[in-house]
Amino acid sequence: MARFLALGDSYTIGEAVAAHERWPAVLARHLRRTGTPLDEPQVVAVTGWTTDELWRGMDVAALAPPYDLVSLQIGVNNQYRGRPADDYRDQFAGLLARAVALAGNRVAHVLVASIPDWGITPFAREQGRDAARIAAELDAYNAIARAATESAGARFVDITGISRAHPALLADDGLHPSAAQYALWAQAIAPAARAALAT
Repeated sequence: MARFLALGDSYTIGEAVAAHERWPAVLARHLRRTGTPLDEPQVVAVTGWTTDELWRGMDVAALAPPYDLVSLQIGVNNQYRGRPADDYRDQFAGLLARAVALAGNRVAHVLVASIPDWGITPFAREQGRDAARIAAELDAYNAIARAATESAGARFVDITGISRAHPALLADDGLHPSAAQYALWAQAIAPAARAALAT
């Protein structure tokens, strides 16, 4: 059975939903049902992690490469904390290189999921945050991630549009996606994951 490593933050760990409702878990079940054998994901992710915190988390995680599929979704907390896009560019590039190494240097086995738009959530409104500014900053972060991913030859999947199209599909905390939204993400990510595993 193919081995799956999922790297990220609250969106990968599935903050506010059950473990089986996280998008990596939903993705693995979907692929198994449709004829692509994929093991349950090993998840290295913590709510609130930034790029540098993910890096340190990977340093101490019990990793056993090579993995057949490695996903990376990171950056929302960099934006939330107001960190410069240039810092994100450099740190994301480093994380992407580590993801490729963990995939046995098979870059086609790495996929990156974009950062969703949390600026449209009730949490953001209650904090008095500027939704347009958040959207613009996240678009800039996602453009950086897409350019680095595609330049390396890995696969980039845009789920930001899903988050904007379904603003009501949220968990009870009014910030993180609900199980229904994660299922939509998994559906969008599945073709890239299937292609990666078929390479």
